[in-house]
Amino acid sequence: MDREEAKRIIEAILFVSDKPVSITTLRDVMKDIEPTDIRSYIEELNNEYNSSNRSFGIKEIAGGFQMLTDPVYGAWISSLYKRPPDRLTGPALETLAIIAYKQPLTRSDIEIIRGVNVDGVLHTLEERALIKTKGRVDAPGRPILYGTTNEFLQHFGLKSLEDLPKLKEFQESDLDFVKEQQKSTIVKLTVDSAERGENDRSEELENSD
Repeated sequence: MDREEAKRIIEAILFVSDKPVSITTLRDVMKDIEPTDIRSYIEELNNEYNSSNRSFGIKEIAGGFQMLTDPVYGAWISSLYKRPPDRLTGPALETLAIIAYKQPLTRSDIEIIRGVNVDGVLHTLEERALIKTKGRVDAPGRPILYGTTNEFLQHFGLKSLEDLPKLKEFQESDLDFVKEQQKSTIVKLTVDSAERGENDRSEELENSD
């Protein structure tokens, strides 16, 4: 296929897709085409849209490419569909921000930073597929580790987590207290277990006498 045909095929695929399409997927569909060529074609398409003042463009988000309308036309589109704003609450946004910047981390980590219970908020974020389980901590109780998803990147129009704004006020030291708390818990459990063992041995000796 020639260059113009390849560009129109990419355009058609992205036009009908309701989620980002990866270069791998485009290559599988179009067969004999290199990833570098696909990027080049998408760049040319965007140049065409910009030069003709189109109300849409192709953006790289969440590990793929998606055709999106310009945000300045959002009010008119919302009026057409008359759908209530799909917004997160303040507590949900705060919790999501903590997870995005500090992931992976546990529910207890988040609660120590926020100072409130986050069970309900975590459930909401999981239902909306913005966060997911990333594993478990190798510690007593094996608490769940949470992290963000591709849907999170798509929701906020991010190419990757590297595109998150830099927050000077959100430092690694914020979790130092959490780490110390975890160490204290493990030490306490170890001491308690040792004391129980000593008591058991004392009772055995008394009974043997």
